[in-house]
Formats: sequence, structure tokens, C-alpha cells
Amino acid sequence: MLIQIPDMLSRETALALRARIIDAEWVDGNATSGPGSAMKKFNRQLPEESPAAQAAQQVVAQALGGNALFLSAALPHTIFPPLFNRYGEGETFGTHVDNAVRIHGGSGTRIRTDLSATLFLTDPEDYDGGELTIEGPFGQVSYKLPAGHMVLYPSSSLHRVTPVTRGERISCFFWMQSLVASAEARGMLFELDQSIQALTVRHGSTDAEVLRLTNVYHNLMRRWTQA
Repeated sequence: MLIQIPDMLSRETALALRARIIDAEWVDGNATSGPGSAMKKFNRQLPEESPAAQAAQQVVAQALGGNALFLSAALPHTIFPPLFNRYGEGETFGTHVDNAVRIHGGSGTRIRTDLSATLFLTDPEDYDGGELTIEGPFGQVSYKLPAGHMVLYPSSSLHRVTPVTRGERISCFFWMQSLVASAEARGMLFELDQSIQALTVRHGSTDAEVLRLTNVYHNLMRRWTQA
């Protein structure tokens, strides 16, 4: 399941965040690569322990916690601290799959990567190339979204960032472990929750059918959650 989340950050906030981190010290993007990705990854990354990265992480984390669409789709258990990457002309990341398990160097926390996310911090017209291309049962889909918009996709998907041929692409990326490990179950819960929310707006939260569906949703959560 691929989900676009518009305005995870407002465009103004996204561009301001980009402006704050652009002059920080950047390092080789292979700092967080697994052995299978290292030969395909040509970009730069903001060191996660740097003050600039930690301040930017707080902005993104606050936005994630307040976004109903993200919470409904991801059902997050643990979110890896957001990271930030930078692609200039000629830089790219070839086709790869994200590591199944990520270990946070600072805390030693291990997470199973169920979902990956890319939050765009650069407007599409400011660079050529740099599309995030994702492959899966849904086919092949490419994303180049406005600053502040985010795409959520299965970490099990093959994906790549095409070469940047003009300008520069700066984005935020991260992984998360969901409360519900099964992608199929998580997708059904998302669709059910979206219907409940729409019916609640139409009929009110005390409507009998809304309450019935809400009961089903939470009982399925009890069955499928791995807390």
C-alpha cells in the first residue's frame, strides 16, 4: 500500500527546515547503508548526532504525532529518528530494499522496518531527476512531490532514487515498526478506519452503525497488534 500524505509539513515549514539544514556539515550517505546498498548509493547525509539534525528531527516528529492520516495508515509502534539526505547533480541511489532491521546507534534500539517514508523538502521545479521510484504488486510508481508532502510505502519494496541532473534534492527519510506486522491486515484496518471517520462526519459518533464498526475496528486491532 502506497499512501501520499499531503502537507505533512506546510510548504513554508518544509522550506524553512531545508534552509536551516542546508549549510550544516554533510557526510557520505553510506553512513547508514547496509552492505547491499553501499555500492549503489551516491548521496550525502546529515549526521544524525549533529545539532542541525536533532533540531530538524523534532520538527518532523511533532508533525508525525499530529497527523491523523499518517497515524491511521502506519499505526506506528516505533519510529526510527528521521534522517536527512541530499542529492546534487549526478547523485543517485540505485535499486535496493531497505534492511529488515535497523539499529539506532545512539540508543541501541532495534526496530523491524515495516514501512518507509520520504518527506520532500524541495519543490519539484527546483531540480530535474531525483524521482523516488517504488516497485511492488502495485506495479512501478514514481514520486516527486511538493515540499512538505510525504509518501509512505512498504519497506519490503524495491525502490530507487533516479539521478539528479539539475539542481539539488533535499529530503527527510525514516523507517518505522508498526503495531500490526501484516501489511494486509494493516491495509484493511486503514480502509476501515477511513470509512469510520467519514461516517462519523456524516452521522455523528453516537450513530449505531458507526459504533458497530468502531467496535469491529478495535477488536481487530486487539487480534493483530504486536505491542
